[in-house]
Amino acid sequence: MAEFNVTPEQRASQGAFFRRQLFSKPPHTSRREVDLAGKTAIVTGSNTGIGLECSRQLLGLGVSKLILAVRSEAKGEAAKKVLVGKKAGTTQTVEVWKLDLSSYKSVSDFVVKTQTLDRLDIVVHNAGVVKVEQEINRSTGHDEVIQVNYLSTALLTILLLPVLKEKNSRQKPGRLVIVSSDVASWAQFKEKTSNPLLPAFDTNQFFDGQDRYYTSKLLGQIFLSELERHVPSSGGVVVNCANPGLCYGSGLNRDSNGTGAGLIFGAFKRVVGRSCAAGAWSLTNAAVKHGEESHCKYIEEGKLQPMSPLVYTDEGKQIAKLLWKETMDELAFAKVDDIIEGLSK
Repeated sequence: MAEFNVTPEQRASQGAFFRRQLFSKPPHTSRREVDLAGKTAIVTGSNTGIGLECSRQLLGLGVSKLILAVRSEAKGEAAKKVLVGKKAGTTQTVEVWKLDLSSYKSVSDFVVKTQTLDRLDIVVHNAGVVKVEQEINRSTGHDEVIQVNYLSTALLTILLLPVLKEKNSRQKPGRLVIVSSDVASWAQFKEKTSNPLLPAFDTNQFFDGQDRYYTSKLLGQIFLSELERHVPSSGGVVVNCANPGLCYGSGLNRDSNGTGAGLIFGAFKRVVGRSCAAGAWSLTNAAVKHGEESHCKYIEEGKLQPMSPLVYTDEGKQIAKLLWKETMDELAFAKVDDIIEGLSK
């Protein structure tokens, strides 16, 4: 852990969480530091909350083309109007593209469309869901939180890697940022002893809405730890994950709106939480201020920090191997093994 200033356990403590939330804030990036003129960026889940604010920040840094990747195109168009405002004659363009992470086909079609771009420099994957009650995805049969937050995220990541590599270089790699969270370290992850692992999420034996979200973020970190073993940082693309912290106004917990638990959590967020704009600076920072050293690493407050403690244990490494194999098998229809093998060379 020489590259970190704290141990995974220290970083994962609730005391450290409250200190970050109350006494620190993500670093801002100015256009004097980073000028994105001529570059193209995609932000998923960008019609509201943190994704919308990250989009606004990228435009502020001069990005020439911004693509809002959203499930609802109508909401995306409304967000576009907010971002563009009354600017006339601007050289910046904002487009709305449909992306539904509940559908593998939607993910695949979206990536095919990215191949038509003249360039693609930055992707910020912000979209995610929380469910109070378990929902099973009709097309895949998987728990919807795991489907959206992990499986479709893994598919999107792998399919975008060769696109980003082709449109960039080792000297100026493309960037893919996946939104992570403190809560990955707090997951109970009761399914972790299951073998096979992924089917264990599709029953309601262990379902708890809060912990399922926590676990989905933990799976994302475990996936990145294994991706690092297969895809080198020198391949023209850098993948990392960033923690925006707890933010009020994000809309992530909309399923609990109107419930007693939702009201309590809403009040807690207003006291402890950051604004979405503040949280978004973590994502923007991860996308524009970090190079190969951040490949498959976790970024918090603008610095490389440890992931969940489980990731570094022998148990976590065994889970990573199992999760990787099952993920590759699940996504075999998209020939992900061939993509990874090609990138590993």
